[in-house]
Amino acid sequence: MPWTRPFDDAGEYGVAYLDLLRRGANALDARAIARAGAILDEVIHQGRSIFVCGNGGSAAISNHLHCDFLKGIQTDTALRPRVISLSASIETITAIANDIAYSEVFAYPLRTLACRGDALITISASGNSENVVRAARWARENGVRTIALTGFSGGRTGPLADVNIHIPVDNYGVVEDLHQSVMHILAQFLRQKHMETSQIPVAVF
Repeated sequence: MPWTRPFDDAGEYGVAYLDLLRRGANALDARAIARAGAILDEVIHQGRSIFVCGNGGSAAISNHLHCDFLKGIQTDTALRPRVISLSASIETITAIANDIAYSEVFAYPLRTLACRGDALITISASGNSENVVRAARWARENGVRTIALTGFSGGRTGPLADVNIHIPVDNYGVVEDLHQSVMHILAQFLRQKHMETSQIPVAVF
């Protein structure tokens, strides 16, 4: 936590939390988001696949991304994104974790499913989750472009990625809130870019 004293009530805590959220949002690098958007646009147009992974709250964002990219981007466009959340199948995750290692739960399916020219989005507040780091490292070594969403100091996934969208905040909740916002930004950007201009003012994003 970035604060050094306890708060007396939830309202006071909420004010401090939202202030930190604003500071984190203001620190976002629009150029990194632009580069990520360009990579994803290219991958979708080439008919390649987008993989995404994360643990815990980041797994929830990964699965939400699957929904908003697969269904949301298609709405009112001719795009047909191929999106796979590696965090979605508890059967596959637990099989790999039990029989091999939890550190392999994302890299193992990537080795099976991903091809050169695909993209990987990693979501990790610390940037240091071993299973996410291994997935990013495999992607880097095998021609799969990586977009890393990180917080805190960026951890080990940041330097492995082609694009690192970094939230320089030491609070997991704030980092996850802003990672979720980045996911929505990318999904909605790609959708509106390929909509008929006449539809954009009335579209519900």
